[in-house]
Amino acid sequence: MKQSNTFIPTLRELPADAEIKSHQLLLRAGFIRQVASGIYSYLPLGKKVLQKIENIVREEMEQIGAVELLMPALQPAELWQESGRWFSYGPDLMRMNDRHDRPFALGPTHEEVITSLIRDEIKSYKRLPLTLFQIQTKFRDEKRPRYGLLRGREFVMKDAYSFHTSKESLDETYEKMVQAYTNIFTRLGLNFRAVIADSGSIGGKDTHEFMVLSEIGEDTIAYSDASDYAANIEMAEVVTQYKKRDETLKDLKKVNTGEYKTIEEVVNFLQISPEDTIKSLLFNVDGENVLVLVRGDHEVNDVKVKNLLNASIVELASPEQTEEVFGCKIGNIGPVGVNHVKIIADHAVKYVVNGVCGANEAEQHYVNVNPDRDFTVEQYADLRFIKEGDPSPDGKGKIVFAKGIEVGHVFKLGTRYSEAMNAVFLDENGRSQTMIMGCYGIGISRLITAVSEQMADEKGLVWPMSIAPYHVHIIIVNTKDETQWKQGNMIYETLKKQRYEVLLDDRHERAGVKFADSDLFGIPVRIVVGKKINEGIVELKIRKTGETLEIPVDQLQEELDKLLSHLKGE
Repeated sequence: MKQSNTFIPTLRELPADAEIKSHQLLLRAGFIRQVASGIYSYLPLGKKVLQKIENIVREEMEQIGAVELLMPALQPAELWQESGRWFSYGPDLMRMNDRHDRPFALGPTHEEVITSLIRDEIKSYKRLPLTLFQIQTKFRDEKRPRYGLLRGREFVMKDAYSFHTSKESLDETYEKMVQAYTNIFTRLGLNFRAVIADSGSIGGKDTHEFMVLSEIGEDTIAYSDASDYAANIEMAEVVTQYKKRDETLKDLKKVNTGEYKTIEEVVNFLQISPEDTIKSLLFNVDGENVLVLVRGDHEVNDVKVKNLLNASIVELASPEQTEEVFGCKIGNIGPVGVNHVKIIADHAVKYVVNGVCGANEAEQHYVNVNPDRDFTVEQYADLRFIKEGDPSPDGKGKIVFAKGIEVGHVFKLGTRYSEAMNAVFLDENGRSQTMIMGCYGIGISRLITAVSEQMADEKGLVWPMSIAPYHVHIIIVNTKDETQWKQGNMIYETLKKQRYEVLLDDRHERAGVKFADSDLFGIPVRIVVGKKINEGIVELKIRKTGETLEIPVDQLQEELDKLLSHLKGE
């Protein structure tokens, strides 16, 4: 493609509303433009990158036997009502009515549509297992779109769905999908981790997220410094072995702590350690009040609370709700004397000796509190967030934290949707059985941000060969110089015939503008046709390393073949 014939509107200044490096560079380099908050146009360079990511995903999906189809973005409310998600999905679901006042949604995902399709078309075990996938635009009414393509209201996604007669069959496809995802992100040159995750509103139990390590990531990954263990911080299991202090149990008594309510304030006032306190928080769990206890130096993990109680909705009670239930402010509530609310506690609470907790009275705390003597816990469980330095759950090394961008998610859905929507098949004995499902997503447009964040430098984008918009960028330094113009176009035509993807900068612009734009674009190899062309020499520059080579024109293709082959293999 000749640059004079395409559309690449570059910017010289940093966009004021772009917060992160990738967003700034994608705008400056003319890959994307914002249409509305969280909604973007993909300009020619951005569209080429998007297509190349899609093609890699297609190749790896087809390699494991997944078959592509395309489902509608517009989905009737009836399907979502069947699954029970029409109301439970929440305000992120974009809803609308047609001219006949029939309710629809713009799909953020397609579990309902695919389940209804397979339910109506497949009746026998002989046609299972089956894995189908699509690459399509999705919609989410994001409350606060930010970070460009990372959190938008319209985004491109690959979603796959598998249907099985047994859990063993699902396990087999799940492992194949995990390997396919690993191949995809490796081919993109990303530094990533597959982490144990929570399934959220999708449903299902066994699930992994694929996280690209990045400081701008919105998720925290807890991983071992000595093994390949990794989990979303919400799901990381705590295996610390607690010990009870060998200390005589003292008599329970109240003390006046005045206006001191937080753990930090009470600890400083009483001159004790946070490990000697019990933090009490009231949660609303599917409409029921539940008091959750953790040690003062720990934080309640609401996802673990949700999973323990097999709940749909877990919300921290408001200050007003807490005061209504306990008759005092949040900072003074505690478990002693409480018999009107279910109490669950983290394992660490059981080992507190002569501790401190709220007394359910204004300005009052109990001291010398001992679990099981002074209050009863209905169930002890792992209910806290893991901390850096805790032992890794796999017994190897210590836990370290890192930020990550979620780019893929795989779920074992089980019968969550097939049961609700009556997706059944006849087994070999003629008996009706419920289909077992898996669900597998990749954020295609998100990957543009992830690659940009990991690989860009201070000059601009740096694309790997696998998804670069072009392989080679040819710059004619002085388009008025007949020799430069002729040789630059000749090299361009020759490389095109060899099936290289080439962008030719044939614009009548200053050399400095052309070089700055080239750095912004991040195309792997740059060929500069300048003054030395009179000596039969062109300059070849590698964008990733900045290495520059002077190559005779008659050796250019040979050297380029070697270089591009090397870059493809990185």
